[in-house]
Amino acid sequence: MARDAMFHPDFKAKPYWWEAYEPRATTLLELPKSARVVIVGAGYAGISTALELAKQGIEAVVLEANEPGFGASSRNAGFVGSYSNLSTRYGRKKQAGDDESEQQSHGDALDSGALVHRLIQEEGIDCHWSLPGHLIAAWTPRHYAGMAAKVAYLNAMADWGAALVPPERMREELATDFYHGAMVIAQSGLIHPALYYRGLLAACERRGVPVCAKAPVTRLADLGGKWRVETGRGAIEAGEVVIATNGYTGGATPQFKRRLVPIGSYMIATEELPEGMVQKLIPRGRSCTDSRRVLSYCRPAPDGRRLLFGGRVRFALTDPTETARLLHPLMLQRFPELDGIRITHGWTGTLGFTFDERSHMGRREGLHYALGCNGAGIAMMTYLGTQTGRKIARAANYRCSFDSPEFPSHPLYNGNPWFVPLVGQYFKARDWLDRKLS
Repeated sequence: MARDAMFHPDFKAKPYWWEAYEPRATTLLELPKSARVVIVGAGYAGISTALELAKQGIEAVVLEANEPGFGASSRNAGFVGSYSNLSTRYGRKKQAGDDESEQQSHGDALDSGALVHRLIQEEGIDCHWSLPGHLIAAWTPRHYAGMAAKVAYLNAMADWGAALVPPERMREELATDFYHGAMVIAQSGLIHPALYYRGLLAACERRGVPVCAKAPVTRLADLGGKWRVETGRGAIEAGEVVIATNGYTGGATPQFKRRLVPIGSYMIATEELPEGMVQKLIPRGRSCTDSRRVLSYCRPAPDGRRLLFGGRVRFALTDPTETARLLHPLMLQRFPELDGIRITHGWTGTLGFTFDERSHMGRREGLHYALGCNGAGIAMMTYLGTQTGRKIARAANYRCSFDSPEFPSHPLYNGNPWFVPLVGQYFKARDWLDRKLS
């Protein structure tokens, strides 16, 4: 194939999801002079906070630097599962005596998926919600051997429904011989992320919540008991402020910017495949990732006619057309029968990662926050936004396990992710070596 023969003549460097709903700011709402609560960021976390506050009868205004939903909320893969947000991939070693707190964290993470399901039902959101489970494919036999302990751990912590898929049964899950077994987590769903976002936004609009587009926050001033929130379109006086900016956190809140590492993730969508081909490639229709450090992932499109494929092929933001060229051969490695199939969409988004691989909510320097999706933003940011709203309204005595004063940073990090490409190259080398030695 020629270098660019992979691209469909109508290739678009924008999310496939935007064919159904593209974030727009058709009318710029005038900023009010004051509000009980001002929420900075109109992604899942910010909109969910506003929705819960509206249900509690508390006035809130949402400020968005771009169009509402412009960021990762309408760009992600649509995986609904927060088990990966519990420091089980790379990091934190479980300390003796912390089983109870770990179980609460897993219980809360499991509840986050249930909350998404409940909001879809209550608000009548049409977003192709399903619960097929999630597959994590083993990059090496050693990775598969380690999955037995992971399965036992997850099932001991909560009702995740984790199970092993031995190598000889892999084709029941993925039509590829590229991997060495897998594990399945039953309590994981799929969604159309942009339509889900549109439904949450509509729920806020029905309740009269102002969501102000093109209003980037430039400065926050603590006036002692209240805040002055300055934006590119004016200023608002607020009783309380919620920071919900995740991977797009900027200089107005340096105390949070230095706790979040923005990392790009990239996706492509194939043209429509022959009837039944997607079902052949992913027989059970699950969301799929692999166990590499620089992971790849895929899923069926909601209509069952396309394959959506993604990965972290670059660790610095770059042109989605260029990264589509990098993703395409990775897709063919796993699914050689897609050779000759063209790509119709390529896009990127920015994820917010934390140093301890966990999401966080709480209050710091007088500001509420719900931050750090770590690649599990649909469920976790919906949940932490809702919990933040309930906390402000004093509507619940229950304390979420992700509400903690501990929100680590690093003494050598000020918010500029200069080290991310270096770490990415190291991870790629480790992945290569793992495979070579397997």
